[in-house]
Amino acid sequence: MSADVEDPQRRDILVVAATAFSAVGAASLIWPFVHQMNPDAGAQALASTEVDLSPIAEGQAITVMWRGKPVFIRNRTPEEVEAAKKVKVDELPDPVSRNENNPGTPATDANRTVEGQEKWLVMVGICTHLGCIPKGQALADSKGDFGGWFCPCHGSHYDTSGRIRKGPAPRNFDVPPYKFVSDTKILIG
Repeated sequence: MSADVEDPQRRDILVVAATAFSAVGAASLIWPFVHQMNPDAGAQALASTEVDLSPIAEGQAITVMWRGKPVFIRNRTPEEVEAAKKVKVDELPDPVSRNENNPGTPATDANRTVEGQEKWLVMVGICTHLGCIPKGQALADSKGDFGGWFCPCHGSHYDTSGRIRKGPAPRNFDVPPYKFVSDTKILIG
């Protein structure tokens, strides 16, 4: 009678092997679907942008793209920096700095720039009223009543620190997260 009984160890090995083979096969089928949910290289490249500041002369401004938004970078003159520092926060329509590097602070010029690099102003160049792109980047552009930026769509005026001073815009320009990686390069994002 003992010759008719199957060997239980052999059956267990076959079950374990078949289960393992099935698990590996299922994982190899699911992996492409999971992997396609990761951001592609183009999206990851847009997450941060490195900008060389050395070609930007004093008083000049450039626009770079970051996450599909224009970012204004201005090498402010000493006069522009002084004018921005003299503004009292209680005179501003929006007293908050809107700086992702320094959140929730008053809208002083020092809170909208990086210490030691006050001449460089970096901000998202979208009017906070209805999303227009203000004038003021080119030397020939109208810079508004406060020498900064002017949105001709609805008449918002920004000062040399990117703070709303007059018009329907409710907020200051946003300052994106950025840091200096050297004296002449910044990393936005």
